[in-house]
Amino acid sequence: MTISMTGFAARKGQGAGHGWAWDLRSVNGKGLDLRLRVPDWIDGLEAALRAELGRALGRGNVSLSLKVARDGAAEGAEALRINPPVLKAVLAALAEVEQAAMTAGVTLAQATAADVLGVRGVLDQSSSDDDTAPLRAAILADLPALLADFNAMRAAEGTALHCVITAQLDRIASLTRDAKSEADARRDATAAALRDALAKVIANTDGVDEARLTQELALIAVKNDVTEELDRLTAHVDAARALLAEPGPVGRKFDFLMQEFMREANTLCSKAQALTLTRIGLDLKTVIDQMREQVQNVE
Repeated sequence: MTISMTGFAARKGQGAGHGWAWDLRSVNGKGLDLRLRVPDWIDGLEAALRAELGRALGRGNVSLSLKVARDGAAEGAEALRINPPVLKAVLAALAEVEQAAMTAGVTLAQATAADVLGVRGVLDQSSSDDDTAPLRAAILADLPALLADFNAMRAAEGTALHCVITAQLDRIASLTRDAKSEADARRDATAAALRDALAKVIANTDGVDEARLTQELALIAVKNDVTEELDRLTAHVDAARALLAEPGPVGRKFDFLMQEFMREANTLCSKAQALTLTRIGLDLKTVIDQMREQVQNVE
C-alpha cells in the first residue's frame, strides 16, 4: 500500500487531572525529521514521544504540538506561573538587543508583557505536583489513537497518489509502445538510406576500405538504434508497478528509479533523428517529470 508523507491529525484527551490537545502534521522530506513542541515540565515526555514517533513513521518532516492544562478554568488559572530563571534570561537578552540597537541607531518597538510571556518557558502551565509520571503515562496512552487518525489520513492520501502514479505509468507504457512502433516503421527506411549512402560513396571514391566503411556504417546504425532504451523503459515501468505493490516505505527506491526513467527518455530524444519519435520522447519526459513530483510525496 502506498503511503503519503502528507498528513494531519488533531485530538483532545483528558486524564490525571489534566486536559490536553494534540496537533500532528507532516509534509514530504528526505528522511524523518521530528519537530516537537511539548511541555518541558512533564519529565521524560519529549523523549518518549520521539521514540514512539520514530517507530511509527518512516519518512517526512513531522511537527507535533501538545498543549496541556489542568482540568477546570479556575484550576487552570491557578496553575499558570512564571519561571523566574527563564524570565530573567529573556529580560537580559531584551536589554542586550535594545542596547545594540541604540548603538547602531536603530529604533525598536517596545516589547510588551504579552511578548515576554509568549517566549517559550517564561510561563509554565503546570501542575503544582512534583510527580508528573501519571500525567505522562496518561498522555502516552492517548498517543496511539492520534497516530491511528494520522496514519489513516496518510493512507488515504497514499491511495490517491497510487491512482495518479498508476495512470502516469500507464501513459509511459503507452508512449513506449508508440515509440517502438515508430522505430520499427522507420527501420527499413533507415537501412535503405544507409545503403544508398554507401552506394554513392563507393561510386565516387577510389580505393575505399570496405571493411572500415562497413564498420563506420555499423556504428551509425547502433547510434540510431533505440531498442535498448525502449526495453529499459519497459523494465522500469514493471519495476515501478512492483514498488507500488510493496508494503512499507518505498519512496527512496522510487526517487532513484525516476532518475533512470529520465535518463532513458533523454537518450531516446538524442537518438531519435525523426520528428515523430522526438515528439514521443518529449512527451515521455513531460510525464516522467510529472510523476517525479508525485513520487516526492511517497513515504
